[in-house]
Amino acid sequence: MNRCTIIYAISVVFLLSCTQKPSEQNRPNILFAISDDQSFQHTSFAGCNFVNTPAFDKIANEGIYFSNCYAGSPGCAPSRSSIVTGRYPWQNEQSGQHASSWMKKHVPFIDLLENNGYATGRTGKGVSPFRYSQSEKDSLWRKGNAAGNTYSDISYVNEQDERFAQGIKNLNYFENFKYFVDNIKGSKPFFFWYGASEPHRRYEKDSWKRMGKKLDDIKQVPGFLPDTDEIRGDLLDYAVEIEWFDLHLQRMLDYLESIGELDNTIVIVTSDNGMPFPRAKANCFEYGVHVPFAVRYPKEFPGKRIVDDPISFTDFAPTILELTGTSTEGMLPISGKSILNILRSKKQGNVDETKSFALAGRERHSSSRYLNWGYPQRMIRSKDFIYIWNLRSERWPAGAPQRFHPNDSTSSYPIYGLNEEGKYMEGGAFTDIDDCPSKRYIIENHTNPEVSFFFELAHGKRPEFELYNVKDDPFCLNNLTGNKDYGSIETYLKEKLTENLKLTHDPRVVGPDKEIFDSYKRYSKLRKFPKPVYLE
Repeated sequence: MNRCTIIYAISVVFLLSCTQKPSEQNRPNILFAISDDQSFQHTSFAGCNFVNTPAFDKIANEGIYFSNCYAGSPGCAPSRSSIVTGRYPWQNEQSGQHASSWMKKHVPFIDLLENNGYATGRTGKGVSPFRYSQSEKDSLWRKGNAAGNTYSDISYVNEQDERFAQGIKNLNYFENFKYFVDNIKGSKPFFFWYGASEPHRRYEKDSWKRMGKKLDDIKQVPGFLPDTDEIRGDLLDYAVEIEWFDLHLQRMLDYLESIGELDNTIVIVTSDNGMPFPRAKANCFEYGVHVPFAVRYPKEFPGKRIVDDPISFTDFAPTILELTGTSTEGMLPISGKSILNILRSKKQGNVDETKSFALAGRERHSSSRYLNWGYPQRMIRSKDFIYIWNLRSERWPAGAPQRFHPNDSTSSYPIYGLNEEGKYMEGGAFTDIDDCPSKRYIIENHTNPEVSFFFELAHGKRPEFELYNVKDDPFCLNNLTGNKDYGSIETYLKEKLTENLKLTHDPRVVGPDKEIFDSYKRYSKLRKFPKPVYLE
C-alpha cells in the first residue's frame, strides 16, 4: 500500500467518525431511584428531624431540588404509569388503574431508550401492580414489566442479613444494581430503575427503638393525625424504612464514584406517592401526591438550586427522551412537557413561567367499595393552592365503613371493623387506608372527643369540591370553597382543571362512558361490600 492510499484511508475513517453519533461512553447513564410511599417532607434535606437521608441530601444539595413535584396519582400503579408513558392515569385506560392489565399500546419510554442503544434494567418494584401477559392468549398485553428487565436475584441470607426491620423486603438492591453494571451494561450507557418496596407497609412495630430514635425526635406530627405516642411510633417505623431505601441509594452512588461513572450519571430520586397513613396515601391532598424530587448531573445541570415550579410525573418521560436524543416514535401522545430547560438553567425559584400548575387524579385504589367502585378525584395544584374535585362525593373516600365477611358473603363485619371488645379487626373497614397502628388508633378511639376530629378527616364523606391554601394550610384542613375571599381563585382553578381534563380527553369529563374506570377488571384480591344506602 503506497503513501497516498494510506492517507486516503485515514481520511475516510476520519470523515466517517465525524458523521457517526458520539461514542456510547459519552452518553449519560441514568439512575432512577423511586421509593414506595414517601411524602415530600420526609427527607432530612427538607428539614425532617426524625429521618436521616444522606444520599437524597447529596443529590439535592449538589443538584436541583424541586420543592413542588406532584405524582400522577396518590396510588402506586397509576402514578408509575404516568412516569413511563408521560400521560395522566385517566389517559392510560386500564393501564393507568391499580391492579388492572398493561396493554401493549402503552409503550414506556424505557423501551425506546433500549432501542436507542441503552442497556436497561431494574431491581425491586417496577411499574406495578399490573397484570402482564401470562401466555399467548394475552395477545393485547405487554409481556414484561414496563420498567424493564428485572435483576433481582440477589437476596439477603442468614448471617448476611443486615436489614433494619422485619418489614423490609429481603432483596439486596445494591448488589443487584452492581451485578447489572458489572455484567450487563457492557460498553453501553445505562438506564437503571431502582424501585424499593420501602417505606410501603407493613412495618415492624417499634423498629425505631432498635435504631436509636426517640419519640421527641418528631417536632411536629402532621396536622391530620392526633399527636400521641402511638402515632409518633408509627411515624418513626416509617422513617426506618425510608432510611433503608436511602442506604442502598448511597451504596449505588459510592459504587458509581469508585468506577468513575458518577459524574457521567444523571441521578433522579423521587417517590411514587405519599405516606401510607390516614388522609395521605390514596388522597389528593398534599401528603398524598406531593413527593420528594431531586436531580443531579454536574456536567450539564447547574447545581445547588431549589426550583419551585410545579412539576408533574408526566414531565419525566419527555425530559429523559430529550436528554438522550431519543425519538418519541412508538409511544402514544405525551401530555407532559420536558423540563430540560429548567435543569440546564442557572436560575432557581420560579424558572419557567409556563409551569404554573400540576395535575393528578385517582380512581380505584384498593378493593374498597360496593362492586369494586373507586373514589374518583381530580386535582390541580397551583403555586399556593390545591383544588380537588371529588366526582362521586356520595361515596366513602377511605372505603366503605362495613364489609361482608371474606368467608361468608351473607354476614357482615361489624361497623368500622370493630369487634365486641372495641378492637379493630384487620381488613375490617375503610380498606383504602393501609392497616396500621395509626389507622387502628383513630378507629378504636373515634368516639373520644380528642380523636373524633381526626376520624372524620380520614374517613368521613367529603364535599364535591375542596380548595386549600397549602402555603398557610399544608395539612389541608380548612376547605375554602364558597369563601368569597377566595372566589376568584376557586373559579380560576376550576376552569383550568376542567379545561385540561378536556384537553387530555378524560372520560370522566368528555365521556362517552364516564364510569368506564369502574368496569376495568381488577386482578388483585377482591372484597365484597353491602349495597350503599343511597342506592336502595
